[in-house]
Order: sequence, then structure tokens, then C-alpha cells
Amino acid sequence: MFVRLKNLNHLLLILSISTHLLIASTAQASQGDKPPMLEQEDLVGEARMTYLFWDVYDARLFAEGGTWDANKPFILELSYLRSLKGKAIAERSIEEMRKQGFDDEVLLDEWLEALIGIFPDVDKTSVIKGVIDEEFTTQFYFNDEFIGAIEQPAFTTQFFNIWVGEETSEPTLRKKLLGLS
Repeated sequence: MFVRLKNLNHLLLILSISTHLLIASTAQASQGDKPPMLEQEDLVGEARMTYLFWDVYDARLFAEGGTWDANKPFILELSYLRSLKGKAIAERSIEEMRKQGFDDEVLLDEWLEALIGIFPDVDKTSVIKGVIDEEFTTQFYFNDEFIGAIEQPAFTTQFFNIWVGEETSEPTLRKKLLGLS
């Protein structure tokens, strides 16, 4: 395909955009399309999240050897049972962090913007996985394809405390995920 350009500025703009897209796709590809698997990924526990009378998602927690440790890599998988907007999921995540007492509004605003950019709209066929690696980075996958990462240990702690933290708003769900009930 040949494109005739009016001037050098158009050529430079196209080259700049092409380079940016190449760098972005290379960075995404370097994360890999499939979530990294733990050495011995085993189910720790599972639970269904229900709000009022609506089933929202099925949650499954995986960790090496089937034993969860907050300081070691693990995977939280949410299989959605209804359609939700990605922005609503991001906003609810931040709301849950606040409920647990996290009140750094600057960080919460930063994380909200990041999550809005990461989370897609979901439906009954959607699975989102949060993967915590050795560096305490959170990598997100949508139907096993990488969609983004947040490389802040404070985020990782606060975000996953929504499900496995002692101050969670869903203690029964937490117990089931941790295999305590």
C-alpha cells in the first residue's frame, strides 16, 4: 500500500505513531499472552460472590502447593456471572479499599485511573485473573490475555485485601477462598 504525503511533517508523524505502536505492542508481548503459572499452582479455595440476590462472580484462589501466603505469589481468578462495566469494577475496587481504612486519596485516585484503563467490560464468559509475582507486582489477564500491570506493592496489598484481607467486607467469601471453612 502506498500513501502519498504532502510534506515531511506527515511522514515524521506517521513514523512517530508507528514507532510508538511498535514499542507498545512489544512491551505488551514481553509480558506474555498467558498468565505466568506458579511452580505448583493448586487451588486454595473458591467461593461465589452474591450481592443481594444477584450472583456476581465465582472466585478461585491459587497458590503454590495449595497454601496461601500473603507474601508469596498467588493468583486470584474471577469468573463473571453477569455483565458489568470495567469502570464500575474499578470504582468498586477503590470503594472497597476505602472501606478497609486505606485513605491515601492521591494513591487511590492514581489507582482508579490505572484500573479504569485496565479493566474491560465483562459478561458471563469473562474471566479476570490477578497474578502476584515475586516482586509484588500485580499483573492482570482477561480471558488469559495480558491487559495491564501495576508495579506498586502497596497497590497489590490493598487490592487483594478486598478478598483475602482480614478487614474485607465479605468475611465468608474470604474464609472459603482461604480454605478455612
